[in-house]
Amino acid sequence: MDISPREAEVLELVGEHLSNAEIAARLFISVRTAESHVSALLRKLDVPDRRALAGRAAAGGRAAGASRPAPVLPAPLTSFVGRASERAELAEVIGKDRQVTAVGPGGVGKTRLALAVAADAAGAFADGVWFVDLVPVTDPGMVADAVAGALGLGEQPGRGMTESVAAALADRRALLVLDNCEQVRDGVALFLERLLAACPQVTVLATSRARLMVPFERVYAVPPLSLSDGESDAVALFKERATAIGWPLDPPLHEHIRSICERLDGMALSIELAAARYPTLGLDGLTAALSHPLRTLAGGPRADDRHRSVRAAVDWSHTLLEPADRELLRRVSVFVAPFTAAAAAEVAGAEQGVVVEGLARLAEQSLLLVRASAGATEYRALETIRQYGVERLTEAGELDGVRARHLRWCLATAASLTGAAGTDWRPRFDAAADDLRSALAWAAEQPDHRADAHDLALRLAELAFTRNLVGESQQRYEQAAALAGEPAGAAAALRHAAAVAGCRMHGDDMYRLHRAAADAARRSGDTARAAADLATAATTVFRFSGTFVRTPPPEETLALIAEAREHAGDDPVARAAVALAEAASVADAFGADQDPHDDAVARTLARAEDAVGLAHRTGVPSAESAALDALSAVQSWVGDAFAAAATARRRVTLLSSARTTPAVAHELVQALGEAAQTGIGVGDLPDARHWARLLADHPSLAEVGHRATSWQLVADALAGDAEGVLTGAVRFLDGWRRSGSPVWPELEPAVTAVAMIHGLRGDQDARNEWSTILGRFGTSPNRTHGHGAVFDAMLLLHNGQAPEAMERLAPGPGEVWRWVTWIWLHWYVALRAEATVLAGGPDARERLADAREITAGDPVAGAIVERAGALLDGARERLLATVDAFDAAGCRYQSARTLLLAGGDHAVQGTRALTALGLAPTAVR
Repeated sequence: MDISPREAEVLELVGEHLSNAEIAARLFISVRTAESHVSALLRKLDVPDRRALAGRAAAGGRAAGASRPAPVLPAPLTSFVGRASERAELAEVIGKDRQVTAVGPGGVGKTRLALAVAADAAGAFADGVWFVDLVPVTDPGMVADAVAGALGLGEQPGRGMTESVAAALADRRALLVLDNCEQVRDGVALFLERLLAACPQVTVLATSRARLMVPFERVYAVPPLSLSDGESDAVALFKERATAIGWPLDPPLHEHIRSICERLDGMALSIELAAARYPTLGLDGLTAALSHPLRTLAGGPRADDRHRSVRAAVDWSHTLLEPADRELLRRVSVFVAPFTAAAAAEVAGAEQGVVVEGLARLAEQSLLLVRASAGATEYRALETIRQYGVERLTEAGELDGVRARHLRWCLATAASLTGAAGTDWRPRFDAAADDLRSALAWAAEQPDHRADAHDLALRLAELAFTRNLVGESQQRYEQAAALAGEPAGAAAALRHAAAVAGCRMHGDDMYRLHRAAADAARRSGDTARAAADLATAATTVFRFSGTFVRTPPPEETLALIAEAREHAGDDPVARAAVALAEAASVADAFGADQDPHDDAVARTLARAEDAVGLAHRTGVPSAESAALDALSAVQSWVGDAFAAAATARRRVTLLSSARTTPAVAHELVQALGEAAQTGIGVGDLPDARHWARLLADHPSLAEVGHRATSWQLVADALAGDAEGVLTGAVRFLDGWRRSGSPVWPELEPAVTAVAMIHGLRGDQDARNEWSTILGRFGTSPNRTHGHGAVFDAMLLLHNGQAPEAMERLAPGPGEVWRWVTWIWLHWYVALRAEATVLAGGPDARERLADAREITAGDPVAGAIVERAGALLDGARERLLATVDAFDAAGCRYQSARTLLLAGGDHAVQGTRALTALGLAPTAVR
């Protein structure tokens, strides 16, 4: 089968061991599209998994002379001139030291040298060279986010962004170029210390105006361009740039050019600016114009030594501007990211027509970079020019006024993005985000703008959450709480922050933030809302204990409930929260030996139902969802699987129609997983697979494939969809490894399901690989008696090992711990009955009778039991009738197995059906 050009590109990157997210970033496609191409390649090349696909790619690469990944570096717009010795020296240094900082004043040419050396060294780094521009970063805490953005990574649940980047690069041999570190060097130093400790094969080349001042740093001082007699690097650069704009220079002018470059101290930026003015001033005019800036340069040390050389070049250019253009330059210097003429006019406080003409003149003077596109023309000042403009703005006494206008523009921009439909707002947010952050950083320090800072923090938090920047979203909500003018506003922001922490699977933060919200509500005089927050904090401990690093002691949690109960009064929200906390606490106290029919259980079930009723009356979907979750938990423990499934569906329906908020998103992800599980538990495979697909496609899980696809893998495996499992397993394994290979109990069923499918396919090598992964999860009751027993038994029966399957399912239903296996109970007893019949067990009829009672109403488990009964009775027509039952229930594997069990011509049909499913023939006896 032919492979398309795009698939060939994807195959090559798979062979380079890139993740789907990295492939998407490299090829400028979505992660989902990358996944689709990988799936198509698995099918077309007839290989079982991503490991084999990478092997095919590597084999093809060796045959064709495969090359290493192309470096992910900005494409230079101009040629690189000279610096042969510096390139060799710096290349040698990065070959010996893992963290090198190229240090020098602004404008000396650090970035261009680093890019040239990185391109030269790309062949030594098997996993590529990556460039990260830190110019827009103003917050030291956002360094990891900038690196992650360049790598195409997202934050992983339960990890900060630094840990997520480290996990992605842990086993990679790569070169990371961090450009312009000076304004966030403390953040860079902290990030690199953690990154380099976790990633032994990563090398970092940083550029900065100042050393990072850390022990593991190797400093390389970038010198000015050489000014020796003859064709020096400085002279060559001037000539090349002048020629590029159509003004070639005659050889006799060489000495005159050298003298200009010498007066500019060999600074690359100054020389390029001078060459840009040559067509209008000539060499004599340049010599005259540079007299004043050079006096400034020669005047001795300045308060800010970083600007000594670059300031001379910029001052020279500044003196050539008309007063109106000087004013415009300093006013647009507040923009951190590229800006449009309309934005510049608003911030500069001038008419747009006048501003457009001024921006054009500044671009001609090489003081602004211009980029034209179909959407709009954007301008950007180089960082050194931008900083120079801010200083001039301060000197003119205009800084606060321009910053205030910039803040108003940012507020209006954020408001226009908030709640925008579709996805068109995302690139607009990405383009404006750094300006929003910069404006917020300034406003947060201005008492007169505290209210605006609070509003902008809230806007940025909401936008960041919708953009799946959940770590920043939580940070901004907490910042908004700190900026709130009154405690009630702080409490509201803290509740949002807690919900975002839940999406990140940070239980400790959820608990801390709900308690902080309670304190803020108490200060505002709202004791009822404080009670609700305390109760919610307690509920968090019971519902999400697996996401805590340190779970609060039971007495602390119960004390919160008691305090909440005391102050709830008649407030409906508080009463609902307390009722939920009480129901969750009692359910959490149940033991394995608890009798599900005793009065305590009945009272707990009634209490959970009351909590749902109270929450419903509040009209808050997230609160009602939480109460339904508690009700479903009690129903499942009691063994009422159908009621639990109905409650889970009700929960999804409720949340799907609610406005998306952090709390709703957190609840919906949980609800979709629960709906998939309960659907599996009652044999509703079509619905289970539907909910699982919705979960896999949820935007907040785009970068965590293991969490997103786990229940889809289980449902597909039970249905016999081998292709779906193999495709999903690629994404699961990629996300799991990128997240540091966590051994969360909720992931174990998916790993077991994939291992079983490889067993059904007869691929023992792949099964062994997944069994090794499964071994890292240890032994749990669920592995012993729940999903582990079910998947093991299915494989044993497939291979004709009925006695072994009967032994694997030896414990009776009453001996199995319901709390962890209720999802699997129907499957367990049905397969147990079939194994007993096929193995000739003496108690086959007794087990069949018990299984019929337990599985009544379950279309899949019920059909398995009916098939076993037909086999025991030798009733061929009853046996064949289950084929239609399995097909109607969406379980094609069991349908094919029935045909095999029927024997004769039917067995031939069954073998064909198994082959169509991508599974190996089975031994039925």
